[in-house]
Amino acid sequence: MRGSKPLFDKMVLVQDAPMISSDGGLVLLRKTIERSGLMVRMASCLIDNRRQDKVRHTQLKMLCQRVVGICLGWEDCNDFDELRNDPLYRICLDGKPASQPTLSTFENSVERRELHALSRELVQFFIERYKGKSPRRIVLDFDATDDPAHGQQELEFYHGYYGTHCYLPLLVFASVDGSAMELVGAILRPGNSHAGKRSAAVLKRMAKMLRKAFPATEIVVRADAGFALPEMYAACDELELGYVISLPKNSRLIDLSSPFQDESRAQFLATGQKAKVFGEFGYAAESWPEERRVIAKAEVTSKGDNPRYVVTNLDGDAEATYNLYIARGDSENRIKELKLDLSSGRTSCHRFSANCFRLLLHAISFVLMSLVRELLAETPLARCTMHQIRIKLLKVAAIVEQSTRRILVRLPRGHPYAGLLCTLAA
Repeated sequence: MRGSKPLFDKMVLVQDAPMISSDGGLVLLRKTIERSGLMVRMASCLIDNRRQDKVRHTQLKMLCQRVVGICLGWEDCNDFDELRNDPLYRICLDGKPASQPTLSTFENSVERRELHALSRELVQFFIERYKGKSPRRIVLDFDATDDPAHGQQELEFYHGYYGTHCYLPLLVFASVDGSAMELVGAILRPGNSHAGKRSAAVLKRMAKMLRKAFPATEIVVRADAGFALPEMYAACDELELGYVISLPKNSRLIDLSSPFQDESRAQFLATGQKAKVFGEFGYAAESWPEERRVIAKAEVTSKGDNPRYVVTNLDGDAEATYNLYIARGDSENRIKELKLDLSSGRTSCHRFSANCFRLLLHAISFVLMSLVRELLAETPLARCTMHQIRIKLLKVAAIVEQSTRRILVRLPRGHPYAGLLCTLAA
């Protein structure tokens, strides 16, 4: 602007400050890890075949390093070539962080039995959090998503639905009595897999663990039409689980629901407003040994008919049961957080087992960030996404002063949430 004062009327010098960290929220992550015992439990699943007298970085330390790095936006191992010099990482990881080659070796050393153990421990960690609380209902939400490939990785294939070369992770979320969804399963699958592949086997493993811990709790399975498979219904029947699963439209379902659709259409013509009518009927596909209860939502809008169907073994009102199903839409938000906020698509290793481990690293990071979000329940950040929590609470510059008696982490006075971070980390 004409006549305005220059923005800088003095020489500006930009220099590095060796005792300043860009990630002051690392202190809060360290406190959360210590209180929850999450990383110790996960590290116990890993087998260390190295000569212990030569070990500089334990598996627990490297696991913590990768997980907190993902939480703070440093999802690449290469980032730690410079972050190794960050004073707060050195303090919170009990020593200088491992370099990229060491971390890559660590990721490629994990074998199948360790992956199975980590997957079980995700479920067991969820169980331990609710032991003694006698939940009334646990809902398991199954979903699949694409993970685009980055090169010539083992078992990446072209998937016609997504139109790209990818992997197809299977994700399972659990919610207790309507609480927030928690990630309890993350299984990487080849890119040419069907959405429901291995879902029945994963369900059986999880349900048996949950049933043993909560024998009186109702367990309900929710899923979209990709999981409308006979083996899923059979697994639910065998384990006495409830289920409400979407069904893809076909001519037979449309015929059976035509009375409800006619009623809905009449309501729309009378009012000019969107109309919905719920009904139910018995239906058996050719691959089903018996009829099952199907609930139809006959909807008519200005754009035309919009029928939807779910198959269920639950009793109760048709509309209430259908509304239980549509609540699964929140799992899409959690998947977005996992993929966009925590960059779970960084499965760029060549070996399939290494990529399976990487997906689990991001899953553990999701669990850790969920624990942090629980701490924010009565604060202005209670409804923030994981990305917002990172930007507003964790990515805070900090001056680190260390003496023989104490470690002082000084946060900027002008940061809007520095006081909240101090309170939570104390």
